[in-house]
Amino acid sequence: MTATPPLRLRPLEIGDLLDETFRMYRRHFVLFAGLSVILSIPTAAFSGVVASALFAGLAQETTFAQAPNLGSIQSTLVVAGIFLVLDLALVPFSYAAITYAACESALGRPVTVSGVLRGVGRRYFPLFGYWFLIVLMLVVFCLLPLWIWILVSWVAVMPVMFIENAGLGAAMGRSWRLVQGRWWRTFLIVFLLAIIFYAVRIALGAFIALAQTLLQLVISPVVVLWISGATSVIVDSLVNPILQIAIVLIYFDLRVRREGLDLFQLAQALPPPPPPPAPGLASIH
Repeated sequence: MTATPPLRLRPLEIGDLLDETFRMYRRHFVLFAGLSVILSIPTAAFSGVVASALFAGLAQETTFAQAPNLGSIQSTLVVAGIFLVLDLALVPFSYAAITYAACESALGRPVTVSGVLRGVGRRYFPLFGYWFLIVLMLVVFCLLPLWIWILVSWVAVMPVMFIENAGLGAAMGRSWRLVQGRWWRTFLIVFLLAIIFYAVRIALGAFIALAQTLLQLVISPVVVLWISGATSVIVDSLVNPILQIAIVLIYFDLRVRREGLDLFQLAQALPPPPPPPAPGLASIH
């Protein structure tokens, strides 16, 4: 992909942020959607295998004359375990690839699939640690408001890591300082994005549910259930870039409001001042 003009920095109201998010997604739809779908394949396969296995198990329980096939259950568990391990290993790429691509696009740099994979791979372990901490906090704290408060304060961690080349600890502190004093506004934006995410997801899911109903007339219910589990993940992968792009824009908006980053960009765009006149010419005038 060729380089695009850098993002024009300015304070973004909520409507501007959403408009810029969808504009960036449309501009790089093939790259963003393609990366997201490809990285979601292990999750889709795992969901499909688990869904079909559960359906088969319930069907066997209702058939008293048929004993459960232990060999089939073991093979299903092995396949599901392989896809689960692969899915966990790809977590940093699944949740950070689009963020990295959006950061590069916002800076006006060319974005390619290989470049995105290399950029995320260089920060693989810090990214994995970041998402591990988020899941760990959800389990340990058992207080959803506290978890939301910390999560919103860390909303800019990944853009800080990519754009400012910071480590995990420095990125967490940097994000916390950027959000400080603007927590409620940031929370409102993230909350609105979550509503849009689920609205789009439900709309796409309705079409898939209709297709599944038609498929049940011609193919096995087990196959339909496998397709249902897999396609729900694919639908999520098409919607996920909206959140990741918006997080990058939130990061730039926070820097504009706190550090005047837009003024710095304007100053860089100004032409250099003309050189002073030569001393001989100045004496003649």
